[in-house]
Amino acid sequence: MKALVLAGGSGTRLRPITHTSAKQLVPVANKPVLFYGLEAIAAAGITEAGLVVGDTHAEIEAAVGDGSAFGLEVTYLRQEAPLGLAHGVLIARDYLGDDDFVMYLGDNFVVGGISGLVERFARERPSAQIMLTRVGDPRQFGVAELDAAGRVIGLEEKPERPKSDLALVGVYLFSPAVHAAVAELKPSWRGELEITDAIQWLIEAGLRVDSSVISGYWKDTGNVTDMLEVNRLVLESVEPRVDGYVDAASELVGRVVVERGATVERSRVVGPAIIGERARVRDSYVGPSTSLGADCVLADAEIAYSIVMPRASISGVGRVESSLIGHDAEVTPAPNTPRAHRLMLGDHSKVQISS
Repeated sequence: MKALVLAGGSGTRLRPITHTSAKQLVPVANKPVLFYGLEAIAAAGITEAGLVVGDTHAEIEAAVGDGSAFGLEVTYLRQEAPLGLAHGVLIARDYLGDDDFVMYLGDNFVVGGISGLVERFARERPSAQIMLTRVGDPRQFGVAELDAAGRVIGLEEKPERPKSDLALVGVYLFSPAVHAAVAELKPSWRGELEITDAIQWLIEAGLRVDSSVISGYWKDTGNVTDMLEVNRLVLESVEPRVDGYVDAASELVGRVVVERGATVERSRVVGPAIIGERARVRDSYVGPSTSLGADCVLADAEIAYSIVMPRASISGVGRVESSLIGHDAEVTPAPNTPRAHRLMLGDHSKVQISS
């Protein structure tokens, strides 16, 4: 079995971060979310992975390399534009050959991995196997309809009137039968080749499509709220350790990791939290569920429930929370007079300012 990892999306819901960074490389607990997926694939006993990449291919290739760090042999597959999940399967046809494969969306996060899913597929041999989870608003997802026995009888992509609350999780397993389905697809109203249409084709052709409803945690980390929630979840499982320097005037409370080369001076850090390599924290407060990336600076400031990416600096400001701060960003106080807000914002930015 091979893996097909889709990492070619543009990440419009994470702009302006994704104007300059691949959404799959936004860090969760100081590790790119894509890496968690690659580790889950390797843990399931899969050794070959095709990585579908787009405009951010250079950044992703630099981060993942040949895949050996994950125990994988990675082959890169260029996608000219994000034209749908099934389009990723279409361009990977030669790479996949006649092998079964797991398709994993590179910005998804599944607690517990996929080993059990892969083992079930190998044992029961359906044409396709999907993962489902119950969601509050299924209109934002691909939605499955099941019969009384739990067999998949219909799928629809982002329906106006969902027939169930069961949304597709971004992990799919396929036999080579899916290639015939993909070859027959026409673009949807969104202009994309939908994987839900391919699975529906298999159902209508009388082929077996199995499903499992997961009870564990799953997130599509496509927006800031979900990124911060996944970051919180992962941080809650870290083991506290101090590899850097913490002075006697500082206090670490709970699950706190201070990475190699980092310094914490005259500060209080309340876990779960990670202070990245060579980061500097002084005269500051770091609250729960916060990740400071490598080479960050936090001086005379407060931050909580946030992700701060490498080399960013925050100095002389009051409490910052529920924030995603990009590489090399600078957060500083505004002048006292005149009272005004000075902003430089990228396209699609969202800013909340207290009056």
